[in-house]
Amino acid sequence: MSFTQDDVNVGGQLKVGTGIVPAIKEGNQKINGSAFVEGPAVFGSPTEFPTAYATVMIGPLQNDDEDSDEPKVPGSLCRGINNPYSLCVSGDAAIFDNLDVNNRIHSGGDIIAQGEVKSRCGGHILSAKKNFDIPHPTKEGWRLRHTCPEGPSNDVYVRGKVLNRTEIELPKYWKELVDFTTITVSLTPIGAHQDVIIKRIDEEKIYLQSRSGIPIHCFYHIFGTRMDGERLIPEYEGESPADYPGNNNEYSVSGYHYDVK
Repeated sequence: MSFTQDDVNVGGQLKVGTGIVPAIKEGNQKINGSAFVEGPAVFGSPTEFPTAYATVMIGPLQNDDEDSDEPKVPGSLCRGINNPYSLCVSGDAAIFDNLDVNNRIHSGGDIIAQGEVKSRCGGHILSAKKNFDIPHPTKEGWRLRHTCPEGPSNDVYVRGKVLNRTEIELPKYWKELVDFTTITVSLTPIGAHQDVIIKRIDEEKIYLQSRSGIPIHCFYHIFGTRMDGERLIPEYEGESPADYPGNNNEYSVSGYHYDVK
């Protein structure tokens, strides 16, 4: 038996199917406004799914009413303003088991997971980059985005300019932060060739020397590897960040979450 009605308002619970549903409670303890659908249930296009693929199946919007036609969805994650989503979620969402993706995962920030992140059907995961995005300092109506450099070691750097000096003082905190045996220095003479060389390096200074005592005028760029932790292992055998042979607790990796107890 079926009924056809224009509108149905449910002030208490809506249940479609059979069974006790602890999540929405029962009887006098029921949660008003809650619902249970045993499924399979289809939303959107009625013919998108030829068989029951899942408990809930959501297809493209195909409502003929004028107000529901081609919703305009602004935002950087949209593939086109006339390409409506099948599912929109405002707020946090959780998936307790596997997530299979046929195409790309677009993320406006980090992709964080406690296990392996995989696209099973030939799609791509676009790894989030570490960056900043600010209003453009010189072009009105524009923005400026920079991203962090990447390398095979945990380095820090300082840069600057030397004028009429033969020493570059390293930051005081480098003595406990940087392994001075890993320090490398790049020098660029200013104005004329000076044959500037690095005479020696210690934990506090870079000592320079020029040809025949010519006054030194140059830019410098100094890198050193941090010693407060393990050295990075840039290449390792494995299928996910969980296979990293070093101490994962020292790293925050886009696409993986290490707060697993």
